[in-house]
Amino acid sequence: MSLKDYASAALVLALTGASAAQVPADYLQSLQTAARAAEPGFTAFSAQRGQSWFSARHGSDWSCSTCHTENPLAVGRHATTGRSIAPLAPAANPERFTDVAKIEKWFRRNCNDVVGRECTATEKADVLAWLLTLKR
Repeated sequence: MSLKDYASAALVLALTGASAAQVPADYLQSLQTAARAAEPGFTAFSAQRGQSWFSARHGSDWSCSTCHTENPLAVGRHATTGRSIAPLAPAANPERFTDVAKIEKWFRRNCNDVVGRECTATEKADVLAWLLTLKR
């Protein structure tokens, strides 16, 4: 099964009654399954690794924190357009990570901008695991 298949399954879960609070957990579960399939040595996601990945530049001038700030509880600003970006962390913005289709859309778009490719399941889950630990 591909990551898209897992994302589709999570979307079905979300559309068939999974509450918004369940979406990040269900999505992380789908990413865990995808990571195990893609990386035989995979053991677990890491919030610490997610925080480092979020702040690091990956061969380009941007990192995730370029637009979302080093503090994802704060309002960000798009580096090119200057457009305001609502806080990324669910603790500051309860609308974040409640729709699997939107999660995938923005990971795909932003990973392409920052990394120049789609992010791996482990990269996505590490960042999400870290964002879920942040509290106001």
